[in-house]
Amino acid sequence: MTNDQLRDLLIKHLERIAPDISFDDIDPAADLREEYDIDSMDFMTLITALGKDLSLPMPEADYDQMRSFDDLLGYLRRHAS
Repeated sequence: MTNDQLRDLLIKHLERIAPDISFDDIDPAADLREEYDIDSMDFMTLITALGKDLSLPMPEADYDQMRSFDDLLGYLRRHAS
């Protein structure tokens, strides 16, 4: 999957759990849970959906590597085939 495809997939799932976020203005380095009020359930929904779409296990031990949009995109780039 290309970087653009991964980015689009991430945005699609973020839009579903946080429709108030404007992705044109998102700070890619900001902590999603703190800056955009994504709670733990929404975060789990996001991680589960991404893992399912990409057939990618995303273990809880890796969650600290997925705090911002850029973190998540980088994680997906490194682990998705």
